[in-house]
Amino acid sequence: MIPAEMRVVEISAPGGPEVLREATRRVPKPGAGEILIRVRAAGVKRPDALQRAGAYDPPKGASDLPGLEAAGEVVALGKGVSRWKPGDKVIVHGYDMGVAHDGGYSEHVRVPGDWIVRRPESMTAFDAMTMGTAGYTAALAIMLMEHNGLKPANGPVAVTGATGGVGSVAVEILAKGGYHVVAITGKPEEKAYLTGLGAKEVIDRRTIDLAKIRPLDKATWAGAVDNLGGDLLAWLLSTMKVGGMVGAVGLAADMKLSTTVAPFILRGVGLLGADSANTPMPLRQKVWNKLAVEWRPDIVHDQVRTIDFDELPTHFDPYLKGMVRGRTVVRIGADTHP
Repeated sequence: MIPAEMRVVEISAPGGPEVLREATRRVPKPGAGEILIRVRAAGVKRPDALQRAGAYDPPKGASDLPGLEAAGEVVALGKGVSRWKPGDKVIVHGYDMGVAHDGGYSEHVRVPGDWIVRRPESMTAFDAMTMGTAGYTAALAIMLMEHNGLKPANGPVAVTGATGGVGSVAVEILAKGGYHVVAITGKPEEKAYLTGLGAKEVIDRRTIDLAKIRPLDKATWAGAVDNLGGDLLAWLLSTMKVGGMVGAVGLAADMKLSTTVAPFILRGVGLLGADSANTPMPLRQKVWNKLAVEWRPDIVHDQVRTIDFDELPTHFDPYLKGMVRGRTVVRIGADTHP
């Protein structure tokens, strides 16, 4: 039975922790082509914290209900929905979720039916959110790189921003696949954590001289998953081996990229963008199926931080200060095994 009301966490205005507050709202009814999901778990992401802090201008008509990802089960269908039925276990992330559209920090969320992906049989809602968009993005980047020729025999693979959500999952998936993983981080004190995920080497990114980046430097990397952008990405491109593949997944350092065409035309380097928000649904399902079994990041899963719904408003500031490693999951409802 669907209740009349639901708990939500809403943003009253950009600012500090005080602008996030728990509230009660009416449970929405799905319109044509929409689905109502009972949310069991949601992930906490740095963009949620940036949204709360007013770090970027929200789009016109932006929702005051944040939360860029959620997992649960279908409880009601709007007119014209035939692919889904009540009880189906699902994941939703990307598109306009939590930005122009209501987000996952609520006990129920209404979304277009073509935004959701079927949760694999072996995956609980909590499991899904221990990976969330971060794990999905890491897996998507690695899948694209392997599709374009990356193999363990090609040489070492670098992961920047390695202690973050995307970086942690990337390190573990690559290590599971037999790659020699080199974690590049601004937190050298987390070396034990990174080697525990499977990194063979850990480099303090502050030891890398980015003042004079050459068009081509010593060929070092067969691949790289880059969370930072900016000068570090330019350096990675200049140090790739012939045929090396770089998956660009973030811009934590800088959106700008100042480089030359040399890596591309003289070494055949590939720069691949992992767009987690708008991936075609067949590929989205393929990635989640891979994360459920073959690429399941068990170590990241076991080290995730779990918080209750009413604790959420106080958990954004560490993301703004770059103090978080791995993932944080919000338990919103009782979760059951698939």
